[in-house]
Amino acid sequence: MSEKMRAMVLSELGPVESNPLNLTEIDRHEITNPKEILVKIEACGVCHSQLHSIEGDWKDIGIPPTLPTVPGHEVVGKIIEIGNDVKKFKTGERVGITPLLASCLDCQYCNEGKEYLCENMDVTGESLKGGYTEYITVSEDFATKVPDNMKSEYAAPLFCAGITAYKAVKAAEPEKNKKIAIFGIGGVGHMAIQFAKVEGCEVSGVSRKEKHLDVAKKLGADNVFVYSSDQEKFLNNLNENYGLFDAAIVFAPVDEVTDTAIKSVKKGGTVVIATVGKIPNFLAFEEKTIRGTLIGSRKDMEQVIQISEKNNFEVVTETFPLEQANQALQKLKTSDIEARAVLIP
Repeated sequence: MSEKMRAMVLSELGPVESNPLNLTEIDRHEITNPKEILVKIEACGVCHSQLHSIEGDWKDIGIPPTLPTVPGHEVVGKIIEIGNDVKKFKTGERVGITPLLASCLDCQYCNEGKEYLCENMDVTGESLKGGYTEYITVSEDFATKVPDNMKSEYAAPLFCAGITAYKAVKAAEPEKNKKIAIFGIGGVGHMAIQFAKVEGCEVSGVSRKEKHLDVAKKLGADNVFVYSSDQEKFLNNLNENYGLFDAAIVFAPVDEVTDTAIKSVKKGGTVVIATVGKIPNFLAFEEKTIRGTLIGSRKDMEQVIQISEKNNFEVVTETFPLEQANQALQKLKTSDIEARAVLIP
């Protein structure tokens, strides 16, 4: 008889207020490939994208692709078993897993080191292989070593929020004194501030919530601006008190925010969109560059760990036991999580 594990299973899409995740015993994952490792999960971050996935906001683009599923795609844990061909790790070591659970490793994108664009990639948390449970298997090729001194609840958000923030800041072409604005100071935005500061940028945080702006200031933002749905008022205030930005990074999944971000950047500037949404119309003759970005590569993930450890990044988290995943998502929906929620099995 197969060993069992506890998991928060999503069987039907619905509002998080209806508690759509159910604590269920399912078969424990077992190694089926000689290059796989079996990980006992110590922490899993709760990404804002899971909120949209669970509530069905993204079903028209095929997310999640199947039900039932176990959500969760920023996972840290300890290796308790390895396959016969594993060379990179040994039992007892700690690793993390990003949303990229696997790719073909043979297509054009994989050969260019852009495996996150692979047409045949598997996404963590879009099958029964997700992080809202106790165990997960993964190929050694898609696991990243976590330093022994890095706490699991600190490390877990780095594997989605961290790598997303890092990749977005890179796309904004950071350099000393460059004026970069971060629109959306949540689980991802608070890390982007720190990555941009490491590069010497002059960083501004933009958010509707004063408490999120307080987090931005605490983490080193040079300026903060309260976002207003009155776009004209916001832009006038920005121009009068600061001036236009050289670049803006958008983490807030709202089209009007993206539109405001585009208009807050000077001619010839750059806007990086690191969320799902539509790009509003913009004036091409202003020579602004609009870039989309998602998670990064396996090499990017290694860089995220190194930079975070070297610079003592602060990862702002609130922890919940596994069985309170619904409550964590509810607090996330109402913006009552300061930055990142983390589940502890």
